Amino acid sequence: MQRRLAALALALGASIGNPAAAAQEVTLKIAHFLPSAAAAQQMVLEPWCATLAQESSGRIGCQIYPAMQLGGTPGQLADQALRGVADIVWTAPGYSAGRFPAIEAMELPFVVRDAASGSRAAWNFYEQYAQQEFSKYKVLAVHVDGGVALHTSKRAIASLGDFKGLKLRTPTRMASKTLAALGGEPVSMPPGQVTEAISKGVVDGAMGAWEVVLPTKLDEVTKYHAQPAAGQTYPAATVLVLLMNRQKYDGLAPDLKAVIDRNSGPALVERFGKVWDDVAAQTQAKVRAAGGQVVDISEADLSAMKNAARAVDTEWRAEMDKKGLDGTKLSEAAHALARQ
Repeated sequence: MQRRLAALALALGASIGNPAAAAQEVTLKIAHFLPSAAAAQQMVLEPWCATLAQESSGRIGCQIYPAMQLGGTPGQLADQALRGVADIVWTAPGYSAGRFPAIEAMELPFVVRDAASGSRAAWNFYEQYAQQEFSKYKVLAVHVDGGVALHTSKRAIASLGDFKGLKLRTPTRMASKTLAALGGEPVSMPPGQVTEAISKGVVDGAMGAWEVVLPTKLDEVTKYHAQPAAGQTYPAATVLVLLMNRQKYDGLAPDLKAVIDRNSGPALVERFGKVWDDVAAQTQAKVRAAGGQVVDISEADLSAMKNAARAVDTEWRAEMDKKGLDGTKLSEAAHALARQ
């Protein structure tokens, strides 16, 4: 515990009783949309900041602002990084619908099967097909949430017919389109509002990655949880990115840039993927232990869902074509990279 506190003090740039802080040249303001207890902060961002501090001999520090403490909405985080309100943001491109169209291919239905392989695919897809739409940023990581499970309060989802009439919170535009194709009613809202909305009956549940279940207390208002069997692809997934203000990065000393560079990209993507898969397994175990029902959707029912969702992929390809992008090429690339 003491070692953890010492690492956090260094990473957060504590100035009292911390000799490393006296040599600190830059404090990186990092903003994200989840509570501070979320795995994104506790298991990725804080250790990452501690590594930056250690490898820079205390010249790089971090101040983390969880749960939109700098103001605004999750959909505005990308702009906050552009304007320098935050130096670094962790957010979902899909929260800014239409702004990052190419990377959305990784959110098409039934592409992602887990966080580790999906995150590698998302990073490779970004490098090959989506760098231009992120050109105003220093991109530190692109990963996925491993796929969104189905969390409901009053009845389980096991087959295609079970979606009919269900109002579920959806995290992105593609998740909303997919849910509608499956027969459900999508409702968009920030993660922090979901639990209350379910408790008040505004929605019947949520499409959400396992990683958000405990930090948002989703497990306290849902009893039923459905997902594909291990190795099968999910109906929807969310792409997530760690974006840095380009001017902030460019203004760093070359050796500090090198510290950030060697701890970002594929290395950081691998960490995100492993943490998300580990947390998914741990969360499912806790939910089961507390009496929640976690079921795997059968192969036959999953096949029916895939057939129903094909129209979403077809529509997306045509939409990208109208934007001057090759929708078929992007969709096929996302599927191919995710299968590797």
